[in-house]
Amino acid sequence: MEKKLKSWQGWLLFGGSMVVVFVLGLCVSALMERRAELESVFNNRRTVITGIEARNEVFKSDFPREYQTWTETAKTDFQSEFNGNIAVDVLEQRPEMVVLWAGYAFSKDYSTPRGHMHAIEDITASLRTGAPATPEDGPQPSTCWTCKSPDVPRMMEAIGVDAFYNNKWGAMGDEIVNPIGCADCHEPENMNLHISRPALIEAFARQGRDITKATPQEMRSLVCAQCHVEYYFKGDGKYLTFPWDKGFSVEDMEAYYDEADFADYTHALSKARILKAQHPDYEISQMGIHAQRGVSCADCHMPYKSEGGMKFSDHHIQSPLAMIDRTCQVCHRESEETLRNNVYDRQRKANEIRGRLEQELAKAHIEAKFAWDKGATDTQMAEALKLIRQAQWRWDFGVASHGGAFHAPQEIQRILGHGLDKALQARLAISKVLAQHGYTADVPMPDISTKEKAQQYIGLDMQKEREAKDKFLKTVVPEWLEKAKANGRLAKL
Repeated sequence: MEKKLKSWQGWLLFGGSMVVVFVLGLCVSALMERRAELESVFNNRRTVITGIEARNEVFKSDFPREYQTWTETAKTDFQSEFNGNIAVDVLEQRPEMVVLWAGYAFSKDYSTPRGHMHAIEDITASLRTGAPATPEDGPQPSTCWTCKSPDVPRMMEAIGVDAFYNNKWGAMGDEIVNPIGCADCHEPENMNLHISRPALIEAFARQGRDITKATPQEMRSLVCAQCHVEYYFKGDGKYLTFPWDKGFSVEDMEAYYDEADFADYTHALSKARILKAQHPDYEISQMGIHAQRGVSCADCHMPYKSEGGMKFSDHHIQSPLAMIDRTCQVCHRESEETLRNNVYDRQRKANEIRGRLEQELAKAHIEAKFAWDKGATDTQMAEALKLIRQAQWRWDFGVASHGGAFHAPQEIQRILGHGLDKALQARLAISKVLAQHGYTADVPMPDISTKEKAQQYIGLDMQKEREAKDKFLKTVVPEWLEKAKANGRLAKL
């Protein structure tokens, strides 16, 4: 009995060992195949690339899978409850935002962003960039190009970083022609992730951090952090700078700006010195549970795919909600419906506060103008203007971040809640100023129920703006493209 039992155990152990060896063999074989395929790509590259290659099409022959999925960022067929990859006129949806940005270009035109392949197209067509007729013309600096194209690091290398920033936007129109792509994030020789924008490197250095020490997993977020951050144009040279010296929080950056006595613009109605948040996606994501657990931007927005035994990152960068089975469900075992509704629930709660804050803040700007018209002094208005600045900074910080209500829902609700409180305090302060001037009734509110009415109220001539832009797109832009083609800046397909 004892001998038979040992024999049975021996055969079981042998059989189990064979299974394990077989499975391990398959894994090793697959790994070797993938490594061999990868090595084959780099050892037998069809196109040898040196230096900064801005033409994304040049990478196609050696990296067809990545290139093909990258081209899919041109798609505009996904819509979630609050966003997607379709350009939606936000000012049409939320006319109060026109009033909030009175005196700033965003009051003319603001749409939800599309995919990376539309980067050049969308900034060129935006009313915010104006209609420059010459390289010295137009409302915006060349700095506005910084995150739109791999042509940017090429030009920075060619003419210097300072010289690149210290130009008009229209001066670079025939050079910045390729949309966000390969060279923005990859070294062309070995395709390692790298930082191509100096502002991120400089921000790390001022914090005493060496970005070259970042791990591969950290780099899967840092390449995104080159652009998906809060930034401002520093000094007369419009030098792109990240306000991270005091920290990442909304209060830390506010303290940085206050110390520098910086404002993006002075509000046309209230005269408050306003801070315009850009899109602090990286900063807010770092405050959330996913980043705290080591999840990178690419893990959710560029999930892995397998094709022909080759594992690669999906370069169709988009909302994780468009591919829940390859993003959320890699870690979470709930159904797609449950996971999607979890996201929507967080977004709905944040948007409740957002809606209230926009309404109260718009009223504060309008009431402040009314107070000035009644003869209010700088001293009398100082407290109210400070509160308006603080309220709008918190509103914009929470709203401008793509996906902030999901990345860090508690922080976004905290920020928006504090913004609402400060907006109400600002209105109370203005009412006290009005009382000093003998006015105690409600301030009459203009009709800003539509984008058009709001734009008319703040004094915009939208017909003139559109006519100028249309002429620019029909005359100047074609000249840019012809010159770019003649200089070999665009790939010949």
